[in-house]
Amino acid sequence: MLVVIRGAGDLATGIALRLHRAGYQIVMTDLPAPTSIRRTVCFSEAIRLGEMTVEDISARKAETPEEALTLAQSGVVAVLADPAGACIPTLRPGAVVDAILAKKNLGTALVDAPVVIGVGPGFTVGTDCHAAVETMRGHTLGRALYTGSPLPNTGIPGLIGGRSGERVLRAPADGIFEPRMKIGQLVQEGEIAATVNGKPMRCTLTGCLRGLLQGGLQVHEGMKCGDIDPRGQQANCFTASDKATAIGGGVLEALLHFGCLPD
Repeated sequence: MLVVIRGAGDLATGIALRLHRAGYQIVMTDLPAPTSIRRTVCFSEAIRLGEMTVEDISARKAETPEEALTLAQSGVVAVLADPAGACIPTLRPGAVVDAILAKKNLGTALVDAPVVIGVGPGFTVGTDCHAAVETMRGHTLGRALYTGSPLPNTGIPGLIGGRSGERVLRAPADGIFEPRMKIGQLVQEGEIAATVNGKPMRCTLTGCLRGLLQGGLQVHEGMKCGDIDPRGQQANCFTASDKATAIGGGVLEALLHFGCLPD
C-alpha cells in the first residue's frame, strides 16, 4: 500500500523508516529548499543531493508524481519537492500522514485519502484526520489518538540529557547562514558553530552537534539553526532518535487499526 508522508524532516523520516521496514511504499514531500536541522537523518536531503540514505534505507528525489510512484513501487523511498501536497490526487494513496510538524494544519484534509493521520499539535480527530499521534516528550509520546487532539505546543524543547531550550542554536541575525562546524562534531560551550551576516552563532552548551542547517540559506534572527546533544554520543547523530521511532510506531499502529495493510 502506498503512503504519502507530508514532510521529510527527522521525525517524518523516523516514520518513513518504520513504515518502509513494515512493507509500505513511501512517497514523501517537502520544501524545494528544505530547512531540516538534523540533516544526517532526514530524507529531505534527497531533494538537495539527489539521494539520501538513513540507516539502511535509501531515498531518491523524484521530479514528478509518476516517477515517485515508480520509485516507491521499486522499494525506494521517493521524495518530491511539493510542500502543498499537490501530488496526492494523482497518486491516490491509501493513507496520508501529515508530519510537517508546523504546530498547525497547513492544508491536510480528511478527504485526502481513505486514512489520514495528523502528527503533533494542530489536528483534531474527526475534523481533519482519522487519527493523530502525540509528539510531546513524556508519558504519552508516540501514542495513537482516535479521539481529540495531541497536546498543544509549549514552545519549550523536550529534555535531553537534562537540558531543554539551551540545546537549540538560533540565528543571531537576518542573513545568509554560514556553518563553521559539521554535524557529529564534539563542541564546547562558547565555540562558534556558524555565522550570519558576520555575527557568530555560538554553542550554548558542551556536547555533540546533532543538527546544523545547511549553508547558503536565508535565515531570520531567532530562527532555529542548530541542535546540541549534551550526552555527547556522536553515533546518535546518524540514526533516528527515540522520539522519531516512537512517533513512527504510533503511525504504524494507526494504519493497522484502520486495516491499512502493506502489500
